Amino acid sequence: MIQENGLHRASRVLVALILLLLPTLSWAAGGEASETLIIPGHWTALVALVIFVIAYTAVISEEAISLRKSKPVIVAAGLIWALVAIAYIGYDRIELAQTMLEHNLLEFAELFLFLLAAMTFINTMQERGIFNLLRVWLVTRGFSLRKIFWITGAVAFVLSPVADNLTTALLMATVVIAVGGSNHRFIAVACVNIVVAANAGGAFSPFGDITTLMVWQAGLVEFQEFFALFLPSVVNWLVTGAILSFAVSSDQPEPVQDEARLQHGAWFVVGLFILTIMMAVMAHNLLHLPPVLGMMTGLGFLKLFGYYLQRRDQKAAVPQKTVKASALGVEATREADQESNTEFYNIYHNLQRAEWDTLMFFYGVILCVGGLGAFGYLAIGSEFMYTDLGPTTANIIVGIASAIVDNIPVMFAVLQMNPEMVHGQWLLVTLTAGVGGSLLSIGSAAGVAVMGQAHGIYTFFSHLKWVWAIALGYAASIWVHFLVNGATFH
Repeated sequence: MIQENGLHRASRVLVALILLLLPTLSWAAGGEASETLIIPGHWTALVALVIFVIAYTAVISEEAISLRKSKPVIVAAGLIWALVAIAYIGYDRIELAQTMLEHNLLEFAELFLFLLAAMTFINTMQERGIFNLLRVWLVTRGFSLRKIFWITGAVAFVLSPVADNLTTALLMATVVIAVGGSNHRFIAVACVNIVVAANAGGAFSPFGDITTLMVWQAGLVEFQEFFALFLPSVVNWLVTGAILSFAVSSDQPEPVQDEARLQHGAWFVVGLFILTIMMAVMAHNLLHLPPVLGMMTGLGFLKLFGYYLQRRDQKAAVPQKTVKASALGVEATREADQESNTEFYNIYHNLQRAEWDTLMFFYGVILCVGGLGAFGYLAIGSEFMYTDLGPTTANIIVGIASAIVDNIPVMFAVLQMNPEMVHGQWLLVTLTAGVGGSLLSIGSAAGVAVMGQAHGIYTFFSHLKWVWAIALGYAASIWVHFLVNGATFH
């Protein structure tokens, strides 16, 4: 291992403190590393760090400057890896840099394909009317505001482990906005509850959050072991929800009239999604292959079913075209064809509706922090956090940092640091990274999405008002984890 002493010792503490809030990544992942350069004092390393800070400042300011978060990190990724190449060429180790970059790209490809398959299933269920049916049922039951508060929170907690916290939070926010009407106070408090519940529910499932998915795919926590976090996650939501409920009245909202209709094959898609999850689990647990294999196989089945739906729509449209052609004349036949074609089911429309900005942001983050890891920043951060502070303190700080930066890059940092920790500590960091983002509205994808859904009502400051209650839930969930999962710390 090559070291450059120069500014290394002088900058150690400063850089370590920065890394508590800035994600870092390294080639030293899962014991696969051979060596890396530790040169944080080299001019290329310092410039790379500055580029990353600027890019991530733009990410955090996404709402204020109206710049999609993927754009600055993709540009930064290219610049940082160019600097890595310059530095490694100087040490005649460019092959090592190439290997590290290929490793980062492989890791991104696995997560990208997994998420793309999951997003397509969620979009298809939404297009078939599954989520709209749930929404209409909730808003037309005539529940009081307090009942709606608890029901939407409970549904968010139960649904997010399967449908992910982002989709769940958006769905439940739609419900409280429809029921709340002009009662902005109720909507704001209910949205805080939904974000906390969705993040808590996602923390005990590999499918509930991107961070839990990363931990599962890294093989650090097995599928069934995530459920050890169920009780801490419940406590995280219930403590905060109980406090928030005192701000919600028992008034009866104005009745809402709405109806929903399921499209053909809706429940078949739900069953296919469950089968796909099972295939992903079996691929990982039984075949010892990446879970993405099961997800992509399930996506293939969905595409075949989409072919059936498309052919069915085409057959149903034939009589309609005949009627239109005879009624409007032969010249109108082509126009009738085009009109009916727009109604045919097309699986690629649901693929197009995937969260492409999030997926591209994922690419930028992995490569940005991978480049910083190549300069050795990871070694400094890992030593400071997990050796000097200790794993428990470090993992609690990870959750707090998730609220400020974002839990995805922070969890990548921990996974690629790969500190030596007992199983209970890996469960702890999975919990804190999942629920820590609830501390601020910008700390999770669910919070950011709901801010856009309830624009001007649920805001950064309306969420910040309740940060003390959310912090109590955060602390309570950690305490319960040590209480019920104490055996995993030995």
